[in-house]
Order: sequence, then C-alpha cells, then structure tokens
Amino acid sequence: MFDKTDTTTIAATPVSVPGAGSCPLTQQQLIELYFLETRAKILDVAAFLDRLDRSIEHNAEDDFRMGALRSAVEALCQQAPGRVHTIQMLLSDPSTEPLPQLDRKSAYGAFNSRKGM
Repeated sequence: MFDKTDTTTIAATPVSVPGAGSCPLTQQQLIELYFLETRAKILDVAAFLDRLDRSIEHNAEDDFRMGALRSAVEALCQQAPGRVHTIQMLLSDPSTEPLPQLDRKSAYGAFNSRKGM
C-alpha cells in the first residue's frame, strides 16, 4: 500500500491503459490536428514560469501548488502511457472523507499534503 499524500509514490504507480491503440487517428494526423493548440498550451506554461521568475518577491518556493506543478511537468515528460491519469492524481485530493465545512469557496487546483502540520 502506498501513501496517498506522497506524490512521488503516486507518480511512480504503474497505470494500465485500457484500449491502447484505440485512437482512430494516426500519429501524423494527431500532430496535424493538435500540434498548434498543444504548442500554445506549452508556451502558456512557460510564460507562467517566466512571470514567477520575474516577480518582485520570490516568496512561494515552498507553495504546494508549485510542487505539484513541477511533479506534473516531470510526469508529462515520461515516455509511458497513462500520463493523463498520473498527472490528474498528482493534482487531485486523495482524501475520501468529507470536510466538516468548506475551507474556502474555490478549489486550490492541487492537494496540500502538508495542510494542518
């Protein structure tokens, strides 16, 4: 059994991909259709990271969301099927118990395993 709050364990957990080879398009067709859209998304991430580097105060080095984002980028670079599942789990709250009350009105976008410490 692995620790659900340990994102390194979650990222290393193998995922079987049902329907491997089930995409009706060839790789070349996928590139032709989605390359520019994907390129724009990657440039968006790069621009965000550059803005962080240029910020007037570097006070978020330990922010749990940035840790999750770094882990997600590492998972994205893996040459293995199941990247979507791995990244979704890295950015998701693994807890199953409901909160007694909402702790804020909007989502954080990543799980804070250090919360309450």
